[in-house]
Amino acid sequence: MIIEAKALWQSLIDKGSAKDSQFEQGLMLQEGAAEDEFLELEITLNVKLPKEMKAFYQIHNGQKDDLGINAFVRNLTLSPISEIIENWAFLQEEFDPDELELEADQKVKPVLWSPSWIPIAHNGGGDYLCLDTDPEEDGRYGQVLYFWHDWGKRAVEAEHLFAFIRMCLEEEND
Repeated sequence: MIIEAKALWQSLIDKGSAKDSQFEQGLMLQEGAAEDEFLELEITLNVKLPKEMKAFYQIHNGQKDDLGINAFVRNLTLSPISEIIENWAFLQEEFDPDELELEADQKVKPVLWSPSWIPIAHNGGGDYLCLDTDPEEDGRYGQVLYFWHDWGKRAVEAEHLFAFIRMCLEEEND
């Protein structure tokens, strides 16, 4: 699993560096997460981390959240574990589903926000890329979905984090 995580990180860096020689520096990647950080996240969110997430974060514990930072995929910044906890707590307290109509596919439980979603990345505008640790019966543990703050669509983007990253690597216009 860790070998695949390293290869995905390298592919992300190679793809970005092909367009911008300073891409890797612009990612502002942090050192890999320690076991105690994983444990704190699991205890705080009351979840077991998906194995793909754990392997990916062992390489780099997200990005430093600075202005001008390069997106790791699409328009997303990968949150370090401490920020995942902060964002999760914020969503627990502040998300107000009023005026949103739910559009959930059959793999996602029919909710607008679930405390079992791990918000691992964000676009800076209130939207989060999440890993679902409590999927519907047809879903898969660790499936990837977007939490849109102003849109009720909840659909699976990929079966797991590695599949999502591979999909993003294949996209033409990251």
